[in-house]
Amino acid sequence: MDVRMDGRRALITGGSQGLGFAMAKRFAESGADVALLARRADVLADAKRDIESATGRTAWTYPCDVGRADQITDMYGALMRDFGPIDILVNNAGSSQHGKFEELTDQDWQDDLDLKLFGAIRLARLMVPGMKERRWGRIINILNIGAKAPKAEGAPTQVTRAAGLALTKVLAGECAPHNVLVNALLTGSIVTEQVRRRHDRLGRNSTLEEQIAEEGKRVPIGRMGTAGEYANMACFLASDAASYITGTAINVDGGLSPVI
Repeated sequence: MDVRMDGRRALITGGSQGLGFAMAKRFAESGADVALLARRADVLADAKRDIESATGRTAWTYPCDVGRADQITDMYGALMRDFGPIDILVNNAGSSQHGKFEELTDQDWQDDLDLKLFGAIRLARLMVPGMKERRWGRIINILNIGAKAPKAEGAPTQVTRAAGLALTKVLAGECAPHNVLVNALLTGSIVTEQVRRRHDRLGRNSTLEEQIAEEGKRVPIGRMGTAGEYANMACFLASDAASYITGTAINVDGGLSPVI
């Protein structure tokens, strides 16, 4: 299937690296105009250059911490002026903060909620009215498999991600009559910059390739996934090919999640 997104405008948060970058690049390859949000202007500049070099299409970038309402407001004005109305919103910004419940502070919880949940809420609130008016829209919330099957010491991130599941279902129900489709993609074991940073931080005696192979052994399919494979599913959901899919959460995890 040749999935095309010609003429669509997509906004991807956390778009400068990892899954966000892979999705932005895949969207651009399929004909979409892409705008990327991330906190660091220098990393955004690198992502813009790489996407434009690989696809021959212009990528727009906007430094923005989506955990801060004031920065979202400022970004939105510039986005509408320079880029135009958004057809596809991918809420990907996030982190994997976790720890023992009794050691987490109120600020730990608030920071996680502001970034992952309220960031998605605020952006959707800005984008949904235009999508409804044009009778076409896609929202994809990037979560992780802990949203369905949280584990001990998975807070705050897995609790916040579970709230993202509820947000997905609520928005899907309200937006479906307007042909605005809302779904979630749940990340499992995927090779991204986070894996590389974890390898560097832990100072393991193995190479990065050996670590990736070892971590892949716990996945039923026998290996870790790639960001490109993840981006393929996001591209499908963002396209007209997925015109009858809404209100669902799809595991992209090689069978790792114990929950369907």
